[in-house]
Amino acid sequence: MELGNGHTNGSPRLPRILIIGAGSRGNAYARAVKESGLGTVAAVADPVRYKRRLLGSKYIWSHETQPSSGQEFEGYQQFVERETQRRANNFMPTIDGVFICVLDEQHADVVTALASLKLHIMCEKPLATTLSDCLRIYSSLLPPGHTAGPSTIFGIGHVLRYSPHNMLLRQLVLEDEVIGDVLSVEHTEPVGWWHFSHSYVRGNWRRESATAPSLLTKSCHDLDWLLWMLCSPAKKSGGAPHLPSHLTSTGSLKVFRRPRKPVAAGDATNCLSCPIKDSCMYSAPKIYYDKQLAKGNTDWPVAIVNPEIESALEFEGAARAREMLFNTLKQDYDENTPKSEIHARPWFGRCVWESDNDVCDDQFVTITWDDEVNSVVSGSKATHNAKTATFHMVANTEKQCERRGRIYGTKGEIEYDGTTIKIFDFATESWKTYNPPRKGGGHGGGDDGLAQQFLRAITAVQSQDMTAEQAQIEYLGCTLQEVIRSHALVFAAEEARRDRKVVDWNSWWATQVEEVLKQSGPPQK
Repeated sequence: MELGNGHTNGSPRLPRILIIGAGSRGNAYARAVKESGLGTVAAVADPVRYKRRLLGSKYIWSHETQPSSGQEFEGYQQFVERETQRRANNFMPTIDGVFICVLDEQHADVVTALASLKLHIMCEKPLATTLSDCLRIYSSLLPPGHTAGPSTIFGIGHVLRYSPHNMLLRQLVLEDEVIGDVLSVEHTEPVGWWHFSHSYVRGNWRRESATAPSLLTKSCHDLDWLLWMLCSPAKKSGGAPHLPSHLTSTGSLKVFRRPRKPVAAGDATNCLSCPIKDSCMYSAPKIYYDKQLAKGNTDWPVAIVNPEIESALEFEGAARAREMLFNTLKQDYDENTPKSEIHARPWFGRCVWESDNDVCDDQFVTITWDDEVNSVVSGSKATHNAKTATFHMVANTEKQCERRGRIYGTKGEIEYDGTTIKIFDFATESWKTYNPPRKGGGHGGGDDGLAQQFLRAITAVQSQDMTAEQAQIEYLGCTLQEVIRSHALVFAAEEARRDRKVVDWNSWWATQVEEVLKQSGPPQK
């Protein structure tokens, strides 16, 4: 018997999770949920039958059985309709929490459609592709009039907060203050030379008009990480966040454009027909076959090129899997192909210098904080000290998404690279090195960490041990307001880049966020 307090016959019940979007990220979170032992993957929603059946057979039902009623949906709309009807007939909800892993531009529609069901939601990053959609999501999750906080848990896929490495780094900097007051931070995301070509030149995120700027789709969690480190207060302080004063940004598309195409490539637009396909480092057959499928990898990025290759390799053999890969790679377009068709899908065999991409492959963001003095406190000592952060997103790197940087303080400095943390103490002139555990899963254990904390938060609410607001802070450490703030910072940085200007944060926030939400209640700063 299922009870409304999240217990079954008096015993705690594991949260039942719906995965919306059975692609790469959906599978990553489904695996994390199942392996955590803290929740159950109960259903999947995806319009592509093959993808949802593949995820379902791995994490919901076995390969030998077929899905039962309520275990698969052709889309989130079908789930919402079914769940709404069940509740109208006084049936208890079958799902407790949802992981939203659809395309970025669909997030706003999915979240707002689910909001009335009062389910716990984890949305993959970015929250949405426009600021207006971010604010639409914010409004949908709050009670009417915004007189109180959300009554459910809301998580965002800013997984950098949840890796053991970054959690230790934040503790050392903010809680232990091992380098004194932070003065400045240099943070870099090296995307990886072929990774960028896969996702942002040939893949879904290559055009700003179709999705969003690469600063949002690739690096919004890096800017969130900087605010988490430099804006959100330490637990022991319990104070207000230290907000930026101004920011600016520069960046452009430098490498992946037609003037850089090798002369020897001639008029070729597809790697399979290119005369330099055996020597070009961006050759699609080399990237997807030689480096991946030929070595038995059918996961990312091969699964992104063609998700059916995994089953082909398992049941039909290597030759069939190779044939399917190359059939996908040879697909191309020319001047007679309608632009709507070109823009509607990825082209993984396309020459990287002949693509229709336009997002930045190299970008800097500089964020500045001024001294902040609490007038209530006597004296002139700043309650928050001035500091500066720079972020560099760069495509052409050997490392792939392995962040690195340095933090400079009044008593020392820190060097970090995702694996180690090295601290130099000015007083002792000595180094101390930390090697945090590097757990499995994506983003240095951040994927698993976020999934686990989200499930723990749901359990705390269902067991009535905490309110949603309490569990949100205790387990996720990130409020909905912080989610809006970090995304807003990305949009402000893009405005600075496009208009070649310095953005005043307070005035920008007042006009772009507070004014928009004035009628329904603005988010807290």
